[in-house]
Amino acid sequence: MNNDLKKMRPIWFFVGMMLLTIGIIVLLSGVYYLFFPSNAHTVLAHLHPSLWWGFIIFLAGIIFLVSNRNVTVD
Repeated sequence: MNNDLKKMRPIWFFVGMMLLTIGIIVLLSGVYYLFFPSNAHTVLAHLHPSLWWGFIIFLAGIIFLVSNRNVTVD
């Protein structure tokens, strides 16, 4: 009977999925603004922060997903 119960994934797996999704969205918007720059110019716009932060968030999401892919909670 105990084998019939489904195991749950930890919350960090779903946090990884959300970070991955948000990272992809931010990264794609950074690529868009790289090719079609905005009219509003800020001081550090030449560094393209959306590209950097999108990549960092995407990488964090992958790390969370990989580290929690086979972990199950009773």
